[in-house]
Amino acid sequence: MYKLREYQKQAVDNTIRFFQKSRAPAVIVLPTGAGKSLVIAELARIARGRVLVLAHVKELVEQNHQKYTSYGLPAGIYSAGLGQKDWDQKAIFGSVQSVARAPDDFFENFSLVVIDECHRVAEEGSTQYQDVIAKLRGKNPEICVLGLTATPYRLGLGWIYECSASGEIKSEQKRFFKKCVFELPLSYMIKHHFLTIPVKIDIPVTCYDFSELMDKGRTFTTAEVEEILKAQKRLTPLIIKNIIDITETYDRKGVMIFSASVKHAEEIMSYLPENDARLVVGDTDLSDRDRIIEDFKKRKFKYLVNVSVLTTGFDAPHVDVIAILRPTESNSLYQQIIGRGLRLCEGKKDCYVLDYTGMGHDIYAPEISEKRPAKNTVPVLVPCPVCDFENNFWGYAIDGEVIEHFGRKCRGMAQDPKTFEWKPCGYRFRSKICHSCGAENDITARACERCKTVLIDADAKLKQAKLSKHAHVMTPERITFEERRDRNSNPYLEIRYYDHDAKYLSEVHFFNNPTAIKKFNINFLRSHLRRPELAVEFTTPAEAIKYQVLFRLPAFVIARKQDKFWKITEKVFAEEL
Repeated sequence: MYKLREYQKQAVDNTIRFFQKSRAPAVIVLPTGAGKSLVIAELARIARGRVLVLAHVKELVEQNHQKYTSYGLPAGIYSAGLGQKDWDQKAIFGSVQSVARAPDDFFENFSLVVIDECHRVAEEGSTQYQDVIAKLRGKNPEICVLGLTATPYRLGLGWIYECSASGEIKSEQKRFFKKCVFELPLSYMIKHHFLTIPVKIDIPVTCYDFSELMDKGRTFTTAEVEEILKAQKRLTPLIIKNIIDITETYDRKGVMIFSASVKHAEEIMSYLPENDARLVVGDTDLSDRDRIIEDFKKRKFKYLVNVSVLTTGFDAPHVDVIAILRPTESNSLYQQIIGRGLRLCEGKKDCYVLDYTGMGHDIYAPEISEKRPAKNTVPVLVPCPVCDFENNFWGYAIDGEVIEHFGRKCRGMAQDPKTFEWKPCGYRFRSKICHSCGAENDITARACERCKTVLIDADAKLKQAKLSKHAHVMTPERITFEERRDRNSNPYLEIRYYDHDAKYLSEVHFFNNPTAIKKFNINFLRSHLRRPELAVEFTTPAEAIKYQVLFRLPAFVIARKQDKFWKITEKVFAEEL
């Protein structure tokens, strides 16, 4: 029989607890090597009805089935690629392509469907996954849908679920999977010696320059990659020599090389030891592929080059070098590539990750949500003043103290203990106020969420000002605060914005009555504070001057001509653009 690790038991318990209250599709996130087959086995044992485990490739179906049956549990396979179409057993492991074409009777009596590599499930539309789920729900509207993945995000989409296990909003857009019920970080697996330590080397000796692709701001094509590789062709032999040198110097046992295209792979093969390297591509005959993979696992050769075919459903524990020679924007794909080298194996101490792309993906903390606003920003924890949820935003910190952050809205959610439903906190750290109804909106919103009034876009505002003879647009470089007095000796605060030519625009704020104080706190503090959630009411110019380090510069200041003077009418901050 089998025994669950503590985190596997927690994953099972969380799943049961969730499905006792809800039938919304849920996700479990487990890194490579975390023993998802044990989690499947325990859920299948507990399930009252039959269990269907879906995968997108036959290798994964076979791998999951073998691990499941190794625990002494009976299970069937429904996969044309594996030559079996069982459906009598309680647990069935199937390829989604075959199951989608199965007879209607096949879908009877299932109470749980588990989707492996569930980040591949499309959000909507007629896909094989959606068709299978629809057929299962047709037979049992109460069926539980559970996804399993090590990478819960997809290029161009972001997170595949709406709410994390900790109650954090991951996507405000509708997602097929609603809740992540359990997530185990990769760092936990490595710290507790369940996986091998990855030793990442970003630029071993030299690397390709793919920055041109990233500058395009869109998904790049194979043709564009090949064009860059052609221009940098002289680097390939140097890179392969470096891989061979590292492999031989440190007595590495198995090397997987991920190439950008078939043409690139063939070039790589020409520089590798002829009798110690093999190539697998999409067009490789299936029997040849199986033989090559089996020979690699038996260590009959050392270097295995592939083109986008061995990122999932492939398990060779002796791999201790991962060489990445292909660029990818996909965090999911990058994590899967790294995962090929993290399995434990006798005598294996670590796995070298040789990244020759210079794209800077993070093994432990992939950037999925907002893009990093600046290179020197770091993840910072910012508590919500309303619900106390600790948000993870980009920002600046000194000695652990958060100085500034770029968060917009609290990602915390509160759970109703009776209905099990999660409701978002909704607190906005920064917002755009609707000029019509006064509602708070996201700073990039084009229309008010409440009254649908069209909101003024920051870009449009700047363009309009630049075209106007009576408007001036400044890019400030510094800001100063001074206390002055008017003719009646009333104190006021003068704030000056200086550009690179030392020219300035200024604004003044009085504090001589409650209305003036409120005006300053709303019009200035709300947008200028580096940490808006810490806002307090300033009642004198001296207080504002004392805490001026807390204020930030706008990206642009717009002033309009009034008689002989320029009056600041709008400010645009970086996050609005």
